Amino acid sequence: MVIIWPGGPRSRRLLLSFLLLSFWEVGSCQLHYSVPEEAKHGTFVGRIAQDLGLEVADLVPRLFRVTSKDRADLLEVNLQNGILFVNSRIDREELCGRSTECSIHLEVIMDRPLQVFHVEVEVKDVNDNAPLFRETEQKVLISESAPLESHFPLEGASDADIGVNSLLTYMLNLNEYFVLKIITKKDKSILPELILRKVLDREKTSKVNLLLMVIDGGKPELTGSVQIQITILDVNDNAPEFDKPGYKVVLFENVQNDTRVIQLNASDLDEGLNREISYGIRMISPVSEKCMFSINPDTGEIRIYGKLDFEENNAYEIQVIAVDKGLPSMAGHSMVLVEILDLNDNAPEVVITSLSLPIQEDAQVGTVIALISVSDRDSGANGQVICSLTPHVPFKLVSTFKNYYYSLVLDSALDRESKSDYQLIVTACDGGSPSLSTTASVSVEVADVNDNAPAFAQPEYTVFVKENNPPGCHIFTVSAWDADAQENALVSYSLVERRVGERALSSYVSVQAESGKVYALQPLDHEELELLQFQVSARDAGVPPLGSNVTLQVFVLDENDNVPALLVSQTGRMGGVVTELVPRSVGVGHVVAKVRAVDADSGYNAWLSYELQPAAASTGSPFRVGLYTGEISTTRALDENDSPRQRLLVLVKDHGEPALTATATVLVSLEESAQVPKASSRALVNAMGPEVALVDVNVYLIIAICAVSSLLVLTLLLYTVLRCSAPQTEGACGPGKPRLVCSSAVGSWSNSQQRRQKVCSGEGPPKTDLMAFSPSLPQSGEDCINSSSE
Repeated sequence: MVIIWPGGPRSRRLLLSFLLLSFWEVGSCQLHYSVPEEAKHGTFVGRIAQDLGLEVADLVPRLFRVTSKDRADLLEVNLQNGILFVNSRIDREELCGRSTECSIHLEVIMDRPLQVFHVEVEVKDVNDNAPLFRETEQKVLISESAPLESHFPLEGASDADIGVNSLLTYMLNLNEYFVLKIITKKDKSILPELILRKVLDREKTSKVNLLLMVIDGGKPELTGSVQIQITILDVNDNAPEFDKPGYKVVLFENVQNDTRVIQLNASDLDEGLNREISYGIRMISPVSEKCMFSINPDTGEIRIYGKLDFEENNAYEIQVIAVDKGLPSMAGHSMVLVEILDLNDNAPEVVITSLSLPIQEDAQVGTVIALISVSDRDSGANGQVICSLTPHVPFKLVSTFKNYYYSLVLDSALDRESKSDYQLIVTACDGGSPSLSTTASVSVEVADVNDNAPAFAQPEYTVFVKENNPPGCHIFTVSAWDADAQENALVSYSLVERRVGERALSSYVSVQAESGKVYALQPLDHEELELLQFQVSARDAGVPPLGSNVTLQVFVLDENDNVPALLVSQTGRMGGVVTELVPRSVGVGHVVAKVRAVDADSGYNAWLSYELQPAAASTGSPFRVGLYTGEISTTRALDENDSPRQRLLVLVKDHGEPALTATATVLVSLEESAQVPKASSRALVNAMGPEVALVDVNVYLIIAICAVSSLLVLTLLLYTVLRCSAPQTEGACGPGKPRLVCSSAVGSWSNSQQRRQKVCSGEGPPKTDLMAFSPSLPQSGEDCINSSSE
């Protein structure tokens, strides 16, 4: 094709680039080159990179390569300059036989990104084959009685070339008997014939030797020759004649061996042996190594002697001869044309190449995954192929060249977590009846990208840990799951650092990166830290990494690790001894002193009780101590027999397991009423400054609420509401009386402003039926985990 474009070579190159760009946009580009056969190695074919609009520098990085279904080694591309050249000897006749068109189809493939181009290189015929006769000598029998102008067909030569190079010209050497005549058949092929121009006389000349030469139309011309040996036979005046000069038979290619093709009939006007005929085959064209037909010499019946194949030869010419048995014998000739009809006996062939696998799950729609080429050796509708793909998959086939080349492309978005691989079936069906089909499978693996963050089963966990845990003990394990694969699903854990008071969170706990195990780095102290709330981060190993956080609420459960502490005034303290002056005139139930104590623990561990030691509580002692108030009061009226100096030993005990105790000594001096100061010891203590104000410190009863069950929590809440909303009667959280502490987590003893709690209190005497609850804690084991709730 020649394109004329004004403006010179530069404009033509621009036009060519524009055309190539248009081809690329539709996913297909075809170039056409030509090269003569027998070209030497290195012969220039075309500047393929330039003609495709490619940069030479991109050929190697983009994995430029050339493939072919025919002979991939015949042509090669120099990656240094982008030139297509001849790599090995090209024999057009070997490649295409006698086909008038002969081309090498190349697929030019470039990855990164994937592009496909189609290049057709036409192989031009050169005159490299001389005309050849099947035999070096032909023998012709001619009766001496043959009339003038009799025709005697000769076997022609064949030339493997095509076109002008196969146009043959015959020449006969000069002689006095015969001239040469060329017969042109319907298919444009020619055959030489001898025409008798002079009466033969066997007695004068029994043999005539001729030289038949043939010249093809190539440049330079090539020639061939054959010796024609003519034997002059004695009178057998009539040669056998066929009833037709030529016959035509049409057969399907699937006919069975030994099928009858045709029944020939020849007759001879002579009598006796001169009219008895024997049939034979002189030549079958095209010449084949195996004979495809046989003839019965007696009957002239031609049968199949082999297997016909339309794809090998679609027609045969059979030259037959009928020879009588006269002496000398005479022969008649005829031609049988056998046309072979195509049947759909070849299934399509499917070849899948250039797989870009695995494919990333975030690949764009339209990404080319594979190239598929199909072919069918049949002809016509039997060779027309249509490809289809397994339905309901996110892929499709796009025809790129005459339904013989397809691209397998992505048709919709992928999600590896939903489906990680696809088994695709490509089906190629031809247009025959019945249609034949071939399937080829393509396994498409979907590669993971990091598009899923690690996920925890729940956003928050509650953990209960006993205080005084051993350093480094395991308190909990967090676990996150990542839907991705391989590195993208490899999860590591870390603390979300923050300040806990004046210290860093990492000084309290740590997280093992691989397992998610959470460890307490130091013993926890309920009195210092009741609730430790922090976050653990889970990060995958993808690029970029994705992550999520989970919240841990670690409640530090109280243990009975604090001994009750006595509260006395500085002026009243004498080595742990409290002195009280009591007039003898006091009556029954008079409060002479009060022992005050606090416990830093919580719940039962901080619930204190008071009792006099046995020596002080012996029979006849005028004093007693309130079990929960610590008030020392008289049990009877004092008299003169009572010792003026009473030594009382008060035991203060908490309700922990095991219980911890402290003792206080109270010295009571009995004085006559006139000797007692106007200000009682109680009033004196109230005037002793800020520390003495601790006399009015209330003993708080701590109710530890453990989320053991919903029923227990409801009971505690109901009890708290009833107690906190009851009328202010005797014993309802009055000064110096136990108070009910309402806490959202764990109840605690409080005597410091640093303890943030909600306290329900009321004035009045203590309740004797006061109930307290404490969580039931499991036995300590290897880990420090006590309880967790979802």
